[in-house]
Amino acid sequence: MKVLITGATGLVGNELVSLLLQNGVSIHYLSTSKKKIENELNYKGFFWNPEQGLIDENCLMGVDAIIHLAGATISKRWTKAYKQEIIESRLVSSNLLFKALKNNPHQVKQIVSASGVAIYPNSYTKVYTEDSNEIDDGFLGTVVVKWEESVDKFKLLNIKVCKLRTALVLSNKGGALMEMIKPIRWGLGAAFGTGKQTQSWIHVHDLAALYLFAVENAWDGVYNAAAPNPVSNEEFTKAIAFVLKKPLFLPNIPQFLMKFFLGEMHELLFENKNVSSQKAIDSGFIFKYKTIDKALGSLFP
Repeated sequence: MKVLITGATGLVGNELVSLLLQNGVSIHYLSTSKKKIENELNYKGFFWNPEQGLIDENCLMGVDAIIHLAGATISKRWTKAYKQEIIESRLVSSNLLFKALKNNPHQVKQIVSASGVAIYPNSYTKVYTEDSNEIDDGFLGTVVVKWEESVDKFKLLNIKVCKLRTALVLSNKGGALMEMIKPIRWGLGAAFGTGKQTQSWIHVHDLAALYLFAVENAWDGVYNAAAPNPVSNEEFTKAIAFVLKKPLFLPNIPQFLMKFFLGEMHELLFENKNVSSQKAIDSGFIFKYKTIDKALGSLFP
């Protein structure tokens, strides 16, 4: 099997590339940096520049499936200009892939795209499955809707479309978790707001394994990429402090204070979404890291 990956050098992409190569999957990947392009036996890079509409169509040769991870990080202050970049980086890259597939012979049968649980509204009572029709009216909810619409177009080319709505990714190599643990490492950690908001999460290893499983089993449609045991923000904070062997003695941090420091991006810390992964489990996927303690323990042994 041969897979084309966008965003291969990112946090999830790096983990995924290692896993695919271990499982005998050949990889083509797209890079916006010509310096990062490698040409090895089962790992070959191709240049693209979505903003300029440039792509090396040779990237499609022999490819059975596409894993689409490209998109600007949301873990950065949301200025007006950067919010536009968050949206455009997702839509422009999807549109360029669609155009390349439409205009060139290929054998691609499936695209598996990153998406986000941010599409679901905040709630203390609801458990969100993939069948939920409610949509969050905030910025990230809008981003995910447009993102998924840009990927759904691939159905017009008779390509299966699988979207993995991803929760907070736990990794010790970057991402939101490494920002969240900084104050705890300094002994200044505390839960956010009431601390009762539900935090859905997934270990980066399980997320990479989920992409591989989705390709191997030709998944079609929406799947929640979240571990089966979400926790409250307070439980999450305590679990991090425990694994880092740091005390927690400060009062909870009020929302207005984080809004002052982080601007609109503070919403990420106060998301309240209980997301079900039962569909993935019923489809045969087995999570290695089902509890927050085991997940954090593996990242910070």
